[in-house]
Amino acid sequence: MSPRENKTARPITDFLLADHRRLETLLQSAVAQAGSVDQGAYDQFRAGLLRHIGMEEKILIPAAQRLRDGEPLLIASRLRLDHGALATLLIPTPTAAVIATIRSILEEHNILEEGPGGLYEICDKLAGSEAAQLLAKLQAAPEVAVLPHSDTPTVMNTVHRALERAGYAFRGNET
Repeated sequence: MSPRENKTARPITDFLLADHRRLETLLQSAVAQAGSVDQGAYDQFRAGLLRHIGMEEKILIPAAQRLRDGEPLLIASRLRLDHGALATLLIPTPTAAVIATIRSILEEHNILEEGPGGLYEICDKLAGSEAAQLLAKLQAAPEVAVLPHSDTPTVMNTVHRALERAGYAFRGNET
């Protein structure tokens, strides 16, 4: 999840890049102590990532489609698959394998959003004079209610299916 700053950043890009960095810091804090997870930092990361995904899924991607006269972005389906895999990975208790898988997905996923020609740059260009209004909607996005972790076999099967649909593999030998 190394920074991939866009040098021509605009309001939407700046806001969402800052949120990526905040989430990266929280995840790093959660695993700073080798062999254990700081549950408080992880809970903040988890809630923050779900809010971030919600901002993109409920505000940003639909706005881009609207601004393209109903034409979806080419990367929208890829982003949605990644978002689904990430959200599903937040259900089980965080383990080394779960966190490694999250990090692996975010490394690829963040390039699609942050990189040149990525989601954020596209949205800043599309929004034009509406950028401030779109930014205000993103900033006002509500916090997300987070349920307790669940480690049932059904949950883990769902995790594996979501990863497979998105083209990822679980990083570790846990099932």
